[in-house]
Amino acid sequence: MVITSASDSDMTDLELARIGDVVRSWPVFEDFNQDRLVGVAQSCQKMLHEEGGLEGVLARVAEAVPERLRDTAYAAAFEVAAVDLEMRLEEVRVLQLIRRELDLDTLTVAAIARAAKARLRTLT
Repeated sequence: MVITSASDSDMTDLELARIGDVVRSWPVFEDFNQDRLVGVAQSCQKMLHEEGGLEGVLARVAEAVPERLRDTAYAAAFEVAAVDLEMRLEEVRVLQLIRRELDLDTLTVAAIARAAKARLRTLT
């Protein structure tokens, strides 16, 4: 989620709030200590600026996330990118890299995108 938010060099309050919402409400995070969220996000940002950068972080993510949770990881990343209902080119590119690294098929990716867009729409 942090990678997606940071992709356009502008981690907006809306994106950061969405990360917090996801961590608080998705069952996959029920054992995660929410007090660690800011520190974990800062560590991720720091890793993005180290040798290996984005590719290195993505490799770590792919190694750490069990195969059965890869679609969930992508859904969380997509949720942050879509929260403002405006997908910037940088966010699209990072999402492409994430799905490639997590080896997700096209139908799964399309379903996640459609569900997130439907969930985030407003009446106005």
